[in-house]
Amino acid sequence: MTKDQKVVAIQEIKDLLQDAKVVYVADLDGLNASKSSDFRRQAFKQNIKVKVVKNTLLQKAMEQIDGVDFSEMFQTFKGNSALMIAETANAPAKLIKDFRKKEEKPALKSAFVQETFYVGDNNLDTLVNIKSREEMIGEIIGLLQSPIQRVVSALQNKPETVEAKAEEAAPAVEEAPATETPETPAVEGEAPAAE
Repeated sequence: MTKDQKVVAIQEIKDLLQDAKVVYVADLDGLNASKSSDFRRQAFKQNIKVKVVKNTLLQKAMEQIDGVDFSEMFQTFKGNSALMIAETANAPAKLIKDFRKKEEKPALKSAFVQETFYVGDNNLDTLVNIKSREEMIGEIIGLLQSPIQRVVSALQNKPETVEAKAEEAAPAVEEAPATETPETPAVEGEAPAAE
């Protein structure tokens, strides 16, 4: 690879990483061409970008990214590496786990997800269980809607109940005699009080 080719390759990797919030590095070594192609196809369907990269070029590209220090991941850059970029935090982990039901590989080398680094394949289950942003928003909306739905339901039923109670109470008020101050009758033989 010439120096110009390396510069172009580093720039391509930087372009992938520039605004990425979910970065996985996996080991695809041992997958034959058809299995590797199948893995890429499944990744594409799930909107995951997969790029096989040279470790030194990946490290140089990561060193040039502003705002994130990827150095914790560098120790895992050995052997065959595939860079995986996604929007959903747990999508690459689920893909790797599903693919490993039939194969030994791919293996997780390291990941940068939700501003946290995960190093080693032993973190795969943890990453699978991370809720995506969309899942968390959905749960929050569900939690918020539940009390609101109860309030709306109660308000929709309340006018009927209030009207019924008002109708029951109204006749009672109408039937009650008006309380007037009774005049004290004058007793015969007594003179009316002088004013």
